[in-house]
Amino acid sequence: MDLIKNLLKGDKISIAKIISQVENDTGIDILDKIFPYTGRAYQIGITGPPGAGKSTLVNAIAKGLLRDNYKIGIIAVDPTSPFSGGALLGDRIRMGDLALQKNVFIRSMATRGSLGGLSKKTKDVALVLDAAGMDYILIETVGVGQIELDIAQVCDTKVVVLVPESGDSIQAMKAGLLEIADIVVVNKADREGSDALLMELKFAFDLRLKTTWSVPILKTIATDESGVEDLIKEIKAHQNFLKSSGEYKKIQRMRILNQINELIEAEIKKHLHESVIDKERLDKFVKEIEKRKTSPYKIAKKIVKNLINYK
Repeated sequence: MDLIKNLLKGDKISIAKIISQVENDTGIDILDKIFPYTGRAYQIGITGPPGAGKSTLVNAIAKGLLRDNYKIGIIAVDPTSPFSGGALLGDRIRMGDLALQKNVFIRSMATRGSLGGLSKKTKDVALVLDAAGMDYILIETVGVGQIELDIAQVCDTKVVVLVPESGDSIQAMKAGLLEIADIVVVNKADREGSDALLMELKFAFDLRLKTTWSVPILKTIATDESGVEDLIKEIKAHQNFLKSSGEYKKIQRMRILNQINELIEAEIKKHLHESVIDKERLDKFVKEIEKRKTSPYKIAKKIVKNLINYK
């Protein structure tokens, strides 16, 4: 297929077409065919509360990596438009100076109801960019809070971005967002309170159990790229740490297991609704439950047992 051949050559139009198919659930066969060409890209997650300057920081990181001649894929996850169902903010507009670069591909994605800071199709889109020859894939989440931690299951290095105004929320995030951080960045460090936040973060991490990787806490001003070079050095240091320690293989294996489980669940749901439960049978179950002749728990078990023995 010419589309796949062109994708493997890094053709931007082909990348965009295949991603659209993947987002619309018509690209499963293509994902299967391109899978042997994946596994080379390193995925960096940029996450944090709304207003932390994540897009500007992603922009600055990408520029720094481009100077070293890396190919960069950017997935910017935005809230979903209630009208079109598409990405509401459109990071490609905010990253306009990058979009025309030969070695950069930017895709805005809508969360489409996902509460974890990422779109459900983010992993598949990252796979497409991987096959297209990207060295690094930067994934920016929609602004997240304590429980929205999908990024931990998708990316190799997780960068948590905070701003001085985040100081009051550190306590609430200790057991959540900060727990997944491989690197912590205090962005907009020219604002008042940045040093206090830095000290509070260092204290919070000093209280944690010691691990083989010591989480660096950095200051940046993404608008003028201050501190971004140091951030890129720490990202590469974490990448080297994961690969030299053997953790990278463990992460990859766990990610594959999680993906298999997710795909199994999706296939079961699809099979369940298409083949096992017809509308009449489902209505009959609902009526029985309404009359309290049975319970939804018993019906669910019955349906699953039928499903397992279906073939």
